[in-house]
Amino acid sequence: MIQKQVNQKAWFMVLPVFLIVAFSAVIPLMTVVNYSVQDTFGNNVFSWYGLGWFEEIIHSPRFHDAFLRQLLFSGIILAIEIPLGICIALAMPKKGWGVPVCLVTMALPLLIPWNVVGTIWQIFGRVDIGLLGHTLAQMGINYNYVQDPLAAWLTVIVMDVWHWTSLVVLLCYAGLCSIPDAYYQAAKIDGATRLAVFRYIQLPKMQRVLLIAVLLRFMDSFMIYTEPFVITGGGPGNSTTFLSIDLVKMAIGQFDLGPAAAMSLIYFLVILLLSWVFYTVMSNVGEESKGGH
Repeated sequence: MIQKQVNQKAWFMVLPVFLIVAFSAVIPLMTVVNYSVQDTFGNNVFSWYGLGWFEEIIHSPRFHDAFLRQLLFSGIILAIEIPLGICIALAMPKKGWGVPVCLVTMALPLLIPWNVVGTIWQIFGRVDIGLLGHTLAQMGINYNYVQDPLAAWLTVIVMDVWHWTSLVVLLCYAGLCSIPDAYYQAAKIDGATRLAVFRYIQLPKMQRVLLIAVLLRFMDSFMIYTEPFVITGGGPGNSTTFLSIDLVKMAIGQFDLGPAAAMSLIYFLVILLLSWVFYTVMSNVGEESKGGH
């Protein structure tokens, strides 16, 4: 019996990837885990604290409030951007000179850095010099995102919709372009309505890209930090203090390394769990719809 020789040199090709992952992910994660079970009194003096920080964070009303604000924000974002992205993708042309124009227009907001987006909307919404804030003030509408929590929420939501709906549009448009013309021709012969074409042809063919869009937008919205921090700084009060902003305030502003490390691990596990739930539910829905057809 001839034994095949395994070429072990292939591991040397993979080794740089493992080293990069170790330095960029595993080692920082282990550092956070180390801080989460210890207490420090400065001068690099640590003492074992066990799971005490995790218990304090889980039972903290501050964490509960920030978590609920984060869930509410992500829910609103998904409820707006997913249907809006589908509608825009359906309205975009599939042929002609309008295709590159629409694609470039949709891609422009995605190219702007996050801190620049926050700065743009911070200036845009100001009552004294901002076009939006000054126009609303001239119309007699009381709009001030610095003092009014509702105005702050609306500003952050509209900013995120403006910035990230394009991602959903581009994904849905790619899914629509992959549908063969034979499906539309068959639907036309059968006399299918526009709604029926969307329900039985376009929507099932977009399920995979919609799954990607929902997961990406959920994870991005649940981890949002730069834009709302630049616009409102988490205010007025704590009305826009999401989990990410609260975590940074705890770690850098208060320098509570132990609680911040425990909160970051809980934050990571929550995102991982909710993303898994989204993926499982949407995958099951997709399989059921395929089985029904």
